[in-house]
Amino acid sequence: MRIVVVGAGIVGAAAAYELARAGVETVLVDAAHEGRATSAGAGIICPWSGRVAEPLAVAGAGYYPDLLKALAEDGQDDVGHRRVGALVLLPADGTEAARVRERVSARAAADPHAGEVSVVGAVDAHRMFPALAPARTHGDEPEDHALGAGRHRHAFAEEALHLSGAARLDGRRMRSALVAAAERRGLRVVGGTAAVEVRGARVRGVRVDGDVLEADTVVAAAGAWSPALLEPFGVRVPVVPQRGQIVHLGLSGTDTAHWPVVLPGTGHYLLTFDDSRVVVGATRESGTGFDHRVTAAGLGEVLEQAMAVAPGLARATHLETRVGFRPTTPDGQPVLGTVSGGSGIPELVVANGLGSGGLTAGPFAGAVAARLALGREPGIDTGPYDPLRFASSA
Repeated sequence: MRIVVVGAGIVGAAAAYELARAGVETVLVDAAHEGRATSAGAGIICPWSGRVAEPLAVAGAGYYPDLLKALAEDGQDDVGHRRVGALVLLPADGTEAARVRERVSARAAADPHAGEVSVVGAVDAHRMFPALAPARTHGDEPEDHALGAGRHRHAFAEEALHLSGAARLDGRRMRSALVAAAERRGLRVVGGTAAVEVRGARVRGVRVDGDVLEADTVVAAAGAWSPALLEPFGVRVPVVPQRGQIVHLGLSGTDTAHWPVVLPGTGHYLLTFDDSRVVVGATRESGTGFDHRVTAAGLGEVLEQAMAVAPGLARATHLETRVGFRPTTPDGQPVLGTVSGGSGIPELVVANGLGSGGLTAGPFAGAVAARLALGREPGIDTGPYDPLRFASSA
């Protein structure tokens, strides 16, 4: 049996690794598109704090311990993953803060991977993430020294929730580790742009730069570039790119290795890595197509939001701004399942549309896609993610 995986982002790399571990002949086709979401994504694994419950993301967070163990067995210890916890900043409005506490606590209680939830004050929050505004002292004006102080200060309380189970991830390192581990088990990687090869209404493989790679099954995990792969033979999966601009800052001489993720609840975030690097983001720009530019408005938005939460970043050095294209769907839900039924193409598995949660759910979604390609139980109800649910609006 041979399976071809198209797309070497986090989802495709994870699918290829799962297939290679199963002993299947696997080929991974990588077009290396500029703006691939995996390469730009911040990498926050904390699916318990959002306003909307995301079962696939929760399953994705729970999948990481087993994945890390498997990768270590395959010689991949340096995968860019670290459990650092997260600070969820509480709104100043007491009623809204109570709702956030209740929501986060209930979700964390239902999932042991979330760890412990505790309330921390401004002093402890500043100790954990020193770039946050310091705690107020006697006589200080609240407006100047609230947890989210800054020139354009958000209204945050003097308390935050701490989730001990949250983690951060370097998507580039994880993707490289997955591919390297799969290659150790026989994976073949082919560079180029793929086109699905169909004969007699059945998928027979993919064509890459004129060469046909025969396959029993194709896993389509090409992110925001999937429509170009699927639509030529009538499968409409309306995934579109959403541009995200993410700023990397440097705090020279500062040990940021264990600072927690900071989630203000505004759709923006802050997290750090081992090299005195602070990552702040991100824009959510629809209708941009594949315009890979860093824009003045995008850069301004990200920095203003970051300074409103962490004025201590004012002295940081701008290192780079990464731009990625999140694959998003009209209903905001992922696309994950087998294309079959009326399409007459049962040899195709689609894994896509993870939006901003790609690095949380991506490895698990890739594993699910691999199981489907092998005809095995996926380990999750894929009904809500049916790739053909948009067919009626085609």
